[in-house]
Amino acid sequence: MARAPLWVFGYGSLMWNPGFAVAEQRVARLSDFHRSFCMRSIHHRGTEEDPGLVLALDALPGAACTGLAFRVQDGAEDETVSYLRERELISSAYLEAELPLELRDGPKVQALTYIIDPDHVQYCGGLPLEEQANTIATAVGGRGPNTEYLFNTAQHLVELGIEDAELNWLTRRVREITTVSGA
Repeated sequence: MARAPLWVFGYGSLMWNPGFAVAEQRVARLSDFHRSFCMRSIHHRGTEEDPGLVLALDALPGAACTGLAFRVQDGAEDETVSYLRERELISSAYLEAELPLELRDGPKVQALTYIIDPDHVQYCGGLPLEEQANTIATAVGGRGPNTEYLFNTAQHLVELGIEDAELNWLTRRVREITTVSGA
């Protein structure tokens, strides 16, 4: 059985589509990782033939990622862990970890967090932003267009008052690309 309370860290689609029973959500910060489009998506936002890109937490000493900490509703811990493993570990590119988060205006908590495995074949850290934009503009997977993933995540960060310069740039650039191409 998963321990209670169970906290989960969301930094990408979990922020706008957690898919589990949330009792509380708080803005939180994870140290020594940064959010980036460093994982090729061959299921949810792309295919094996035409991979998309999704966000992952890439280790980087001194960096920090601000996202949302979700406290799972009491009694839903086991169900939530099972759901997240099915969703996030579909291709084993993520590693499951318990990491310390600093809650905004609150204590530190340990949270279930999915980080990229830099040795996995889907890892693609360090791609130039223009290459990321071109990939995101055209890829489509089982959960829909890669653009939807980018736009929803970027919009949610704006609504939460979380600044992410790379996602803001990518959003502008992908909109330019899709407007010109008519996609």
